[in-house]
Amino acid sequence: VVSAFGIFLLRQFFLTIPDELVDAAKIDGASYFTIYWRVILPLAKPALSVLALFTFNFYWNEFFRPLILLKSYDKMTIPLALVQLSGFYSTGSVSIIMAGVSLAIVPVLIIFLFTQKYLIEGIALTGLKG
Repeated sequence: VVSAFGIFLLRQFFLTIPDELVDAAKIDGASYFTIYWRVILPLAKPALSVLALFTFNFYWNEFFRPLILLKSYDKMTIPLALVQLSGFYSTGSVSIIMAGVSLAIVPVLIIFLFTQKYLIEGIALTGLKG
């Protein structure tokens, strides 16, 4: 899914890649696809992992679009189910709601654990030029 944030993030990251790397690959006889696949894409892993984590987190926690589009309860997303569980003026069991929130955060934590190395690397490389 294309977003303005993703375009801006990747553009800013690709501007920090030195032109000398691409020129050296051209001198070695690499095609444009080879330059992209073997030079640019491995360097872009931190930016792509940040983008993947933020995009997943955005769509996982989205509330209003499913609220408007979904009509049946069996297709309800987790944020909608948590609101349904709590009710409007409900004094329902807080422990059940907290258990639901704890289960809802598990996929985000798993994705974060897989991308943590690249996130730290991306933060460490931010602002460095060539």
